[in-house]
Amino acid sequence: MNQTPPNPGNNGVPPSVVPTARAPLSATAPAARPPATAGAAEKAPAETKKQAVAPPAPPAPLAPPPPPPPVPAALAALPVPFQGVDFALRGFHADATVGPEAVVAAAAALDQAGFALDTITGVDWLAQAQMEVVYDYFHPLTGLRAVVRARVPRDNPELPTLTKVFPGANWHERETHDFFGIRFAGHPNLTPFLLPEDATYHPLRKDFTS
Repeated sequence: MNQTPPNPGNNGVPPSVVPTARAPLSATAPAARPPATAGAAEKAPAETKKQAVAPPAPPAPLAPPPPPPPVPAALAALPVPFQGVDFALRGFHADATVGPEAVVAAAAALDQAGFALDTITGVDWLAQAQMEVVYDYFHPLTGLRAVVRARVPRDNPELPTLTKVFPGANWHERETHDFFGIRFAGHPNLTPFLLPEDATYHPLRKDFTS
């Protein structure tokens, strides 16, 4: 019986028992960290920026109001204490406050300067116990507008009539008397104009109750 001679390269050890070479163990690589998210990347700069914000500056002081405009020459020449006002804000160029005894003289001066009477209205200053009459004038050629005001006691609201200077004041004064109870001494016919003939009330007074 023939036997296969042993392979001298295996030092006489059968091939079935020759140990297999093992690969050398290598060091395990560290686990990779997950990439930072965009929110986390932006968080640090945002916090730094927030901490760097300076406190708000104090508010700037308010500028003083502008001086009133000058009184138009046509009104400044009259013996009425006019003050210039902003026409864009108020709708007239000058304003004057006079005593009730001076309303006729003011009307005469404006009449001589070419002004016409536009309206007469009343204001009830209940807290001050006063009534105010407001006379609006306009110049038909120049477009100038002026206001004259006068106050009287609320418990005795009476002024002289302007009908001798401006006959058209007749209806304005009657209407003002209707609504505010203001009397115009010397008026030729101070009877109700818009209210019933027997009306004894004045509906635009602040203490009026229906």
